[in-house]
Amino acid sequence: MSRFPSALFVAALIGSTPAGAQPLNLGRAALPEETRAWDTSVRPDGQGLPVGKGTAQQGEEIFQSQCASCHGEFGQGVDRWPELAGGLGTLKDDRPLKTVGSYWPHLSTVFDYINRAMPFGNPRSLKPDEVYAVTAYILFLNDVVKDESFELNDKNLATIKLPNDAGFFDDDREVSEKAFWNASPCMVNCKSEVQITGHASVLDVTPDPKTAPKVE
Repeated sequence: MSRFPSALFVAALIGSTPAGAQPLNLGRAALPEETRAWDTSVRPDGQGLPVGKGTAQQGEEIFQSQCASCHGEFGQGVDRWPELAGGLGTLKDDRPLKTVGSYWPHLSTVFDYINRAMPFGNPRSLKPDEVYAVTAYILFLNDVVKDESFELNDKNLATIKLPNDAGFFDDDREVSEKAFWNASPCMVNCKSEVQITGHASVLDVTPDPKTAPKVE
C-alpha cells in the first residue's frame, strides 16, 4: 500500500476531473516542499542525485547492520533474498546469476532503489551520505572498485560504468523489424498447414535439464 500523502492524492484527483465537471472542493494543491519530498528519481546521467558522499569502508558498517540480514555479509544473499554480488560471466549460463555486478546496467538504479526502498521494512530511513556509502560498498563487493577508501559522491556516480553497461541498448524494432510489418495481416485461411521450425530448447531458451542445477 502506498504511503503517498493524502493531500497529494486528493490534489491528483481534482486535477484529473473531466472537463465540465464540478470540482470536488476537497483538499488543496500540493506544496512545493511536498512535491520535492517525493521527487527523488535518479537518472543514469546523474540528474536527481542529492548532494552527498560516502566511502566503501563507511558503507560496509552500514551494510552489515542494515542489509546483511537479507543480502548476506558479502552480498551473496540469504535464503531466497536477492544476491547483490558475483555472477560475472554467467549471463549465458542455464541459470544466470543476475546481480549488480553481472547484470545491472546503471549505478544510478542502485542508488535510486536503495534511497527509496531500503532497508526492507524501513524505507527512506537512510541519509544521502549513507546511501552513497552503501552503494560504494556494493561496488567494492563486485570488484568495480578495489579500494575501500574509494569515495562515491554526487559528482562521480554518473561516471562509473558497471560491467554489463554495454549489454543494454535502445529498442530498435521500429527500424530493424519495420520491413516485416503488414497493415493488413492475414487472419483466416492463411496457410494450408502449420510447420514447426524450431524448439525453445534448441534456441537456448529452455535450460537443459541435464546441466541445470537441481531445485529442491
